[in-house]
Amino acid sequence: MKVPKRIQPLVNDGLIDEVISQLMSGKEATVYMVRCGDDVRCAKVYKEAIKRSFKKAAQYQEGRKSRNSRRARAMEKGSKYGRDQQESAWQNAEVDALYQLAEAGVRVPHPYGCFDGVLLMELVTTDDGDVAPRLNDVVMSEDQAEEDHTLVMHYVKLMLCAGIIHGDLSEFNVLVDDYGPVIIDLPQAVDASANNNAKSMLMRDVTNMTNYYGQFSPALKQSKYGQEMWALFEAGELTPETTLTGLFEEDTDAADVDTVLEEIKAAFEEEEARIERISDANAVDSEY
Repeated sequence: MKVPKRIQPLVNDGLIDEVISQLMSGKEATVYMVRCGDDVRCAKVYKEAIKRSFKKAAQYQEGRKSRNSRRARAMEKGSKYGRDQQESAWQNAEVDALYQLAEAGVRVPHPYGCFDGVLLMELVTTDDGDVAPRLNDVVMSEDQAEEDHTLVMHYVKLMLCAGIIHGDLSEFNVLVDDYGPVIIDLPQAVDASANNNAKSMLMRDVTNMTNYYGQFSPALKQSKYGQEMWALFEAGELTPETTLTGLFEEDTDAADVDTVLEEIKAAFEEEEARIERISDANAVDSEY
């Protein structure tokens, strides 16, 4: 296929030899299958901020620190240089998260670097060489759903132990190969300790995954892994070796009105996000 304009510099530099096809186009990026020497990889081309439809980016970027004081001041002022640096930070956040999570034991695509807004990374495939499907396209047995849900909760725990919350985890951001789930799409990864929205985002990630697997094993919907993980994390007792049960005893004291209102607000936002994800997925499917 014709080489996209954003990928052409990587072709000129010899990082990419051929663009084979477009895999998908989402709210924040377009992903291509490319050939790099003898290897077939992914090239994720981030959309420019003005064209990106990802909502409430500021919530996700809260708590991210720049080591460069000049850059940090420019980002705070919103100058052109600052906006460029903020965009670069948004893109590099995914590369950093991929390396961190792989080291923590989470299955994610291997990154090969981000070059001018294009992330080169591993193409996740099945043993037959086909591109691994997204979880939302996979139907499974009850036993398989329970096994994979347990594995995803383990990955979420390992992420939290590494100080990271995915922030947009759903059946649309998980691939499934012959060895199980692979977590993808991490530019909005949240700092678990520095972001005021961390708890609600963790809960939403866990709820999204539990509701999806719960279609095949309804008993999973009764689990409370999010509450269990966050309570252990806040208490400084969550470790990679922690055995999760999915059980959590709710506080039976009188409910705080502000907390209830926040939960209602979060539920509305979760439904809005769910509808947006389905809309994005349908838009991608219509391209093929």
